[in-house]
Amino acid sequence: MEYREIELRQRKNIVLVAHDHKKRDLLEWAKFNKGLLANHRLSATGTTGKLLEQELGLEINKLQSGPLGGDQQIGAKIVEGAIDFLIFFWDPLEPQPHDPDVKALLRIAVVWNIPVACNRASADFMISSSLMTEEYQRTVPDYEAYRKRLTGGGEGQ
Repeated sequence: MEYREIELRQRKNIVLVAHDHKKRDLLEWAKFNKGLLANHRLSATGTTGKLLEQELGLEINKLQSGPLGGDQQIGAKIVEGAIDFLIFFWDPLEPQPHDPDVKALLRIAVVWNIPVACNRASADFMISSSLMTEEYQRTVPDYEAYRKRLTGGGEGQ
């Protein structure tokens, strides 16, 4: 497979997501890291976005709630190149009605080589990295070349 690079600017597009039992953890983490987060464009799903906006006093682009399609919205934005970084505090001990959407979101983040933090420790390490404040060349497979090979060079699905 061939690869291409996507430039991530200094100001990243970060999406913040948390399942109900993890919202408190995400709010505490975001409050602690407010100064760093303020330097980036932030989006969040439904209730999480409202809570973050109230807690931090920062502008948050609010998407749909996860069970109402928010996870799929984020996945589409990743494919479009509009998301650089995903912080998703998901609850591994609580069944979710939209579990297939959660798995699809995590899969698409891996497909497009998006950094993902799924708990406070990984989020701490990632946001404190010097790469958060620098430009970065993210390498992704060249899926256009891949699609052309599958379809014999023409338009395909």
